Amino acid sequence: MTELSHLDGEGRARMVDVSAKADTTRIAVAAGELVTTPEVVALVRADDMPKADVLSTARIAGISGAKKTSELIPLCHQLALSSVKVEFGFTESSITIEATAKTKGPTGVEMEALTAVAVAGLTLHDMVKAVDPAATLDGVRLLTKEGGKRGQWRRDGSPRGASESTEPRREVRPGSATVLVASTGGARGTRPDTTGPTIAAWLESRGHTVRGPLVYADADIAAGLADALADSPALVITTGGTGASPTDATPEATRAVLDRELPGIAEEMRRLGAQVTPHASLSRGLVGLSGRTLIVNLPGSPGGVKDGLSVLDPILEHLLAQIAGGGAHDE
Repeated sequence: MTELSHLDGEGRARMVDVSAKADTTRIAVAAGELVTTPEVVALVRADDMPKADVLSTARIAGISGAKKTSELIPLCHQLALSSVKVEFGFTESSITIEATAKTKGPTGVEMEALTAVAVAGLTLHDMVKAVDPAATLDGVRLLTKEGGKRGQWRRDGSPRGASESTEPRREVRPGSATVLVASTGGARGTRPDTTGPTIAAWLESRGHTVRGPLVYADADIAAGLADALADSPALVITTGGTGASPTDATPEATRAVLDRELPGIAEEMRRLGAQVTPHASLSRGLVGLSGRTLIVNLPGSPGGVKDGLSVLDPILEHLLAQIAGGGAHDE
């Protein structure tokens, strides 16, 4: 059994001496969700709660909580945090929370990420309790961590050594999917997400276990993809950020993590969309593989999502089987 680092030889609590450890870049991602009512979710997304700026307030609270972790958790070290990000997503009856904490130092930032999620979630509860006093903060957990001699760890598998941490991850969780929404307005809570829930429901109806929709500002979609891939899903579907606007960055972020493109699927989506509107040809969405994870970029419009899913419908099961090595035949 591994010894508990915060106990001395006589079983007394102690603060671990990290002075001999090397400084490395440390990153931790944690998550949780506030389970509430569809009414509250709709009000928060419309920024129409009695207490205004719900998501902005919760985000600031989460960041502040991460910075004060050593004051809240007795044996935690004071860290010079280089970055704390708190992002929110929506399901029909919950507000999802994800926090990423980064530092460069001799000890990890797991507790900072977890504290950010917990404090952001408690702030959400405070902001919505007038409408739903029965809301619950659930599933606060560590998703991934990296840095130090142990390299990278992820919730769905064993720790990997530092020498392996930069290698492409090839094992995925069959039947798992993540939905990412690129929308600056959605991330701020000022614009409703009209596509993410549709994709999530479509996947769930086909037996997939779905994480999300996770809503990111356009400028942060690369971080969203990195976090999604760290969880090793079999499938990632993005929506939004595929056009020609200066802020549209989803294809660039996707191309940076792809090992192989599947251009025929993206081309078929544009062809089918163009039968409805010539604007479909403006989509720059990509489809391809990052390791054994299939990534599909869909437009940010309900019509574009409908067309994209209709292209995926007859081929997705076979394609995922092929990627996993179990396809009936080679194409």
